[in-house]
Amino acid sequence: MKLSSKIFTALILVFLFAPIAILLVFSFNASKSLSVMSGGSLYWYRELFRDAETLGAVRNTLVLAISAAVISTVMGTAAAVGIHRLRSKAMRAAYDTVTNIPMINPDIITGISLMLMFVFVGRLFGAATSLNFWTMLIAHITFCLPYVILQVLPKLQQMDNSLSEAAMDLGCTPIKAFFKVEIPEIMPGIVTGLIMAFTLSLDDFVISYFTSGNGFETLPIRIYNMTKKTVTPKMYALSTIIFFTILALLIMSNLIDASAPGVDRPVRRERTAAQKKRLRIAGAIGGVLAVGMIAVMIIGAPDKPVLNVYNWGEYISDGSEDSFNTIKGFEDWYRENYGSEVEVNYTTFASNEDMYSKISSGAVSYDVIIPSDYMIARMREEGMLLPLNFDNIPNYEYIGDSFRGLYYDPDNEFTVPYTYSFIGVIWDAERVDEADTGDWDLMWNEKYKGDILQFNNSRDAFATAQYKLGLDVNDNDPDSWRRALEELKKQQPLVKSYVMDEIYNMMESGEAAVATYYAGDYFTMLDAQADNVDLRFYVPERTNYFIDAMCIPSCCQQKELAEAFINYMLEEEPAIANAEYIMYGCPNSVVYESEEYADDMGEEAMEILYPDLDDFAEKYNQFAYRNLDTQTLGLVNTLWEELKIN
Repeated sequence: MKLSSKIFTALILVFLFAPIAILLVFSFNASKSLSVMSGGSLYWYRELFRDAETLGAVRNTLVLAISAAVISTVMGTAAAVGIHRLRSKAMRAAYDTVTNIPMINPDIITGISLMLMFVFVGRLFGAATSLNFWTMLIAHITFCLPYVILQVLPKLQQMDNSLSEAAMDLGCTPIKAFFKVEIPEIMPGIVTGLIMAFTLSLDDFVISYFTSGNGFETLPIRIYNMTKKTVTPKMYALSTIIFFTILALLIMSNLIDASAPGVDRPVRRERTAAQKKRLRIAGAIGGVLAVGMIAVMIIGAPDKPVLNVYNWGEYISDGSEDSFNTIKGFEDWYRENYGSEVEVNYTTFASNEDMYSKISSGAVSYDVIIPSDYMIARMREEGMLLPLNFDNIPNYEYIGDSFRGLYYDPDNEFTVPYTYSFIGVIWDAERVDEADTGDWDLMWNEKYKGDILQFNNSRDAFATAQYKLGLDVNDNDPDSWRRALEELKKQQPLVKSYVMDEIYNMMESGEAAVATYYAGDYFTMLDAQADNVDLRFYVPERTNYFIDAMCIPSCCQQKELAEAFINYMLEEEPAIANAEYIMYGCPNSVVYESEEYADDMGEEAMEILYPDLDDFAEKYNQFAYRNLDTQTLGLVNTLWEELKIN
């Protein structure tokens, strides 16, 4: 039995810590691959400390976590003392129940309810934006408080109440007895509560996501927003650092708790001068940190104009891996051309729907957004976009004619195209017969059963079947969608997995041989593919074409500044840098006519991304996604659930 218990315990430990061990190992990977080890290197640690956006998110996260932890610890300790001193058992039970609610309540419910409250209060006082650092801080204090209370209460219950009474008999005031006698006795619980509040705040995503405003992005939100493209190994490096930091804090917490008086240990009634000194120093440090962090947020507010930009994650050249820093470049360019300072708050989103919900709620205000075509059409119809003054955007002349007058902005009033791409098929030339490639039939070829990856989102997955069958992807006829469902059911036994970001690891490592994905992301995979993989790409005749464009939302506070930013994005240096970083097609003629850009991208990329652009508008208008009516959207979701259950 002892041997089996040890084996069982070992298996549990392996199950818990194997993912962390893998993360740690791959943080030292010499290549970009997230699944194939190519030798040891500190490259990604160096890249991490050169990534200003990520380090900014780390700074924001620490500011928030330390502030929330200190404030919730002070409030939680006071609340625990108040609950402990209640004479009524019924009242104490009621407070215990109320304390437990934030812990039991799902995070998404807490996040949404807090967001609605902040928006309501903001509108009540006429605020331009309802969400900011302070709303996130209040939210974090809210969910940290119960954990502090539950750490401090047991220490109060273990404490000998006669200690404070004896101190008062000897002349102490109640307040002095509390700080000189009770606080030292419950300090282990306070410290444990502080550390727990810090780690909970540091790790939170869901509540932060719903209560965050522009210009303040925490690390969990930044990592989530990276899902537009693959998460780079520098996040492994950062996660490794955070893991060991949290581990050190937990060890410290356990050591403090172990040294505290318990049921089987006598209460220490005397403390040395050194212990008291350390206690005072710890309290002083905590207070200084809290006050300092909050003061930075108040005093450090910029007095120069602030431009709030909202874009997809990993969708701009940000200075990492020796790339051009677009945001810093704009701030320098604006200073040189306009003779004044400007600051850019650059925030990212993970989907069009996330962006739409944030802006439509009125909770935040942005000056420049970069949504996709179908969402632009929706926002334009709902009056959520402002017309552009093209006198302030002279570089618009570089946008090719093929990218003007398209369905989402037929009169070229609201948008400036940023990137475009299309869906194609990625295949491994080592395992797939080239004769089988060229159209959508490859995704249904039984020769590659168990090696095919399909989209894990309903619109794109249904589109592959609709294009294969020659159906209209924008048809509101239910029969059309049911025919596509039957085609996907035929494909289902052949599919290895339904994926989105997982496609990078699975195709780069050779775990799958066939997949459908976006053209630009294929070139990202090429940099990290294993030696036993030879990835190729083709674009079927019928496929989805899409465009992401720069717009100014109706909530904009700095319209002329926003137009200056859009104009700058069309300048040669930032336009080429962004096109090379994203690896999607660029509608800017300055880019696709550049010989330097063509040499950097390579012949294959230029052939795939820049086919006959004269035909682009025709194919785009024929195959691009449009908004579906509400009834059809509901049907698509129902059919998708049926497929996944099946």
